[in-house]
Amino acid sequence: MFFRKGSVGYPYWLPSFAVLASLISLTPPVRGAEAMQFTATRVWPSTLYTRLTFESLTLPHYRYFMLASPRRLVIDIDDFGLSPVLHKLSQQVRSTDPFISKIRVAKFDTNTLRIVVDLKQPIRADIFNLKPVANFQHRLVVDLYPKLKGDNDPLSLFLANTPSVHSPFKPSTPSAQPAPFIVMIDPGHGGEDPGAHGLHNTLEKNVVLQIAQRLKKLIDKQPGMAAVMTRSDDHFVPLAMRVAKAQQQKATIFVSIHADAVANRQARGASVFTLSTRGATSAAARFLANSQNQSDLIGGVSRSGDSYLDSTLLELIQHQTLHDSAILGSAVLKQLHKINPLHKSRVERAGFAVLKAPIIPSILVETAFISHPEEERKLRTARYQQQVAEAILVGIQRYKAKHDEP
Repeated sequence: MFFRKGSVGYPYWLPSFAVLASLISLTPPVRGAEAMQFTATRVWPSTLYTRLTFESLTLPHYRYFMLASPRRLVIDIDDFGLSPVLHKLSQQVRSTDPFISKIRVAKFDTNTLRIVVDLKQPIRADIFNLKPVANFQHRLVVDLYPKLKGDNDPLSLFLANTPSVHSPFKPSTPSAQPAPFIVMIDPGHGGEDPGAHGLHNTLEKNVVLQIAQRLKKLIDKQPGMAAVMTRSDDHFVPLAMRVAKAQQQKATIFVSIHADAVANRQARGASVFTLSTRGATSAAARFLANSQNQSDLIGGVSRSGDSYLDSTLLELIQHQTLHDSAILGSAVLKQLHKINPLHKSRVERAGFAVLKAPIIPSILVETAFISHPEEERKLRTARYQQQVAEAILVGIQRYKAKHDEP
């Protein structure tokens, strides 16, 4: 039976009879010296993968292995004890979760906490530690992906599960029909990364997803246009994978939707940003870019996809792409001004990682400041969400009209 050891150490072998014995009986917790404990646990299911997160004050050292008949993932953690949040962990598993049926936790021996994840299908597990960042302490992250034959990278799965939007526009006979105008809509944050918070606990990841869903419905009704979303539910997508999805779909444009927060609660208004390769146009733009680029640290990027990150995000951005991004941004900003005051009257530029698709005009829309009490209230309403979606659509249509000019 092959074990993998995390954080420190190396793989090693253990006799199979020891593994069987460990599953027959999970010993009760040992009372006595106070062990380290997990302070929070979370389960994030989605159609692509399920994420388990274990948060603690200290860095956990772990080992894990897979078992069949029935399928289980077993994680052993050194020198950690049981805690109230672990007893409630299985309650967080939804019946609709495509990967997990239940989770059991107990002390295996005096020095080992054992977590057994009962599985519904063969999976590939990516397990890694994340250092403290933002409001999070040390985290042990367990990502469960479907096990695909010959597939060692969740990025491939992410792209494979993106339905093609080309087929609805394929002509039945060869013709000069133009290629579809594909809008990649990117609701910011998601899953473990909540984005910004409002005073009344409104989460950025939720309101931007709702706006994105409204925008997709509007775009899909337009002749010759179609929309695809980087995420359609509450799960975390690394920044590079958002860019990869736009490239894989041969998107015409990329629109990332956000609702950020700043310390000054008087700051308000909508903004539109494009990528800058030479620094930000203002201190506020630089601050927002830095906060959005922190998403990967908060959401947690595993070892998978590192090669893609390295090769894609460092590519030179073509001058024409930046020019087109500015035209798109100006068209959207003009429409947003009709429904909400603008934070800045011009399109700003900063080094947003999610805008680095080399040949796809890309903008980031800050729909309002969730940190402003009145704008937080508006962001929660269906009326304002629809207004934002309609404003972005009209801006896209104005850009498309120029795009289609001979």
